[in-house]
Amino acid sequence: MSDIKIKKVVSKKDQKKFIKFPWEVYKDYPNWVPPLIMEMKEKLDKKHNPFFEHAEMELFLAFDGDELKGRVAAILDENHNKMHNEKVVFFGLYESFSDIDITRALLDRVMEWGKERGMNILRGPVNISMNDECAFLLEGFNSPPVAMMPYNPAYYLDLMEEYGLAKAKDLLAFLMIKDHDTQEKVSQIVSKIKKSSNITLRAVNLKNIDEEVEKIKYVYNQAWEKNWGFVPWTEKEMEYMAKNLKKVADPDIIILAENGDRPIGFAFSFPNLNEALIKLNGRMTPLGILKFLYYRKKIKGTRAVVFGILKEYRMSGVSYLLFSELEKNTLARGYEWCETSYQLEDNDAINRFVMSIGGKVYKKYRIYEKPVS
Repeated sequence: MSDIKIKKVVSKKDQKKFIKFPWEVYKDYPNWVPPLIMEMKEKLDKKHNPFFEHAEMELFLAFDGDELKGRVAAILDENHNKMHNEKVVFFGLYESFSDIDITRALLDRVMEWGKERGMNILRGPVNISMNDECAFLLEGFNSPPVAMMPYNPAYYLDLMEEYGLAKAKDLLAFLMIKDHDTQEKVSQIVSKIKKSSNITLRAVNLKNIDEEVEKIKYVYNQAWEKNWGFVPWTEKEMEYMAKNLKKVADPDIIILAENGDRPIGFAFSFPNLNEALIKLNGRMTPLGILKFLYYRKKIKGTRAVVFGILKEYRMSGVSYLLFSELEKNTLARGYEWCETSYQLEDNDAINRFVMSIGGKVYKKYRIYEKPVS
């Protein structure tokens, strides 16, 4: 008979166990990309991550006897609940072996934690917000995830359903390759739009990163405000994002669309750093840095995280202009393919657009929920 105990993470030793546990789960999964341990520590640091200025989080470990069998985070994002008029407690950073008793103990504890705070919906996973990595991989286990996208054992899906969670929303990832069959059609559309438009396009300038980020934020917070799960960035979250962006960005593949001095749209993409990180086993040691720099030069993929266009420009063809400029710059930089992710399954306008420029769905993800009982 199992002797499952749930322990709250309270010490540095506990946190180390929490962070390192996935290495046990994924030791036989070659497509798993180990996260950088230093980045995970920073993400969980409530003193330095501005997300925690409007959110609470508690970390829990599940033990069967003395053996660590699972982990989970309980998250309450006040900005999300205000934005959507909900009372959601999120679970995130979930990892476990294939044991429904462990799943039940972990998620029961998250529900209890949420109920103590007046929440009535359990939803997840989010790692640790909807502006971060989220959902479980549903389809597409045969290749590693791209940067900032999740990967998990397929049995997680069975565990969630056995626990009683139901689909809240599916998310899609589209694959785009350089020799797609819509190039001529897109070229004709772009040529026609340029003849009748005053819109200009350019890559961002990292020397003026603060000003550029403000422009992206201006468009993002307006363009996405009606989307399911969307939570606008705070000023400090934007600053935090800009600081991290400087470390990984390729400015040539972040495109701004402007009408005069006014930003009206953007296409935000970055190199698929997971092609290098999969070689490091989570540690940026001196040798790891050399390996990272070596493999970064060999990266062939990118991830297009988000397109944002102001509402009044959505029917003007800006999306095609942005895509065309992004594709041109991406190929010029030596990249060969791109994943656009994630996209809501029911965002028909965006999904049709991506298919019209050669994108094909190749991975699916799922967010689950159930009432807090």
